[in-house]
Amino acid sequence: MAALGALPLQSSRAVPVRTIGWATALAAGLMLGVAYALMTVALGRGAAQAGFGALAGIAAVTAARARIAPGNAFQLGSVHAIPEGVAIGAAMAVSLPFGLMMAATLAVHNIPEGTATIASLRPARGLGVSTLLAVAANVNQIVFAIAAFAAVQWAPTLLPWLLGLAVGALLHLVFAELLPASYKEAGRTSIALVTIVAVAIMVLLHNGAS
Repeated sequence: MAALGALPLQSSRAVPVRTIGWATALAAGLMLGVAYALMTVALGRGAAQAGFGALAGIAAVTAARARIAPGNAFQLGSVHAIPEGVAIGAAMAVSLPFGLMMAATLAVHNIPEGTATIASLRPARGLGVSTLLAVAANVNQIVFAIAAFAAVQWAPTLLPWLLGLAVGALLHLVFAELLPASYKEAGRTSIALVTIVAVAIMVLLHNGAS
């Protein structure tokens, strides 16, 4: 789905900076919605384990981002894909409908995230290569989804830990990276509106499916 993020960038004209900001805000809002849905499930499976898992997720993402060269959009995308994959795998272990909803939401999230990634890479790499790199950055999502699901099948007690880990990591990415970046590219009011609408849609979908 990240490849669809290239569609707004097909024109030879420079994409308005605010468009990239709105795309980043949309990605952040969907990620926040996923974190909310995972958290509501995790707390019912073991609040303490989920809490410690969230702390581990924050620590893991912080350590990973510290090793990334500033402005390396491909590596950042690869890091983003890890907790997204854990979220999908853990959600699949909760139930198939819940897992499919998380997978579908994150697939949609990959579109605006792909737009931001491709826009960052395009000046140096060109549109085609940048699109391929944006898609490749999401390979970790599949790998870690399979790994998380397999881990829970092997040891069911890991479920609240992995749900919490995904929540902590996703929240860290939103508040430490995505939203600060979007504020530099568009007005704070518009960024807030896009983010809130994305979160609200996800919350309504989750509550409706519960």
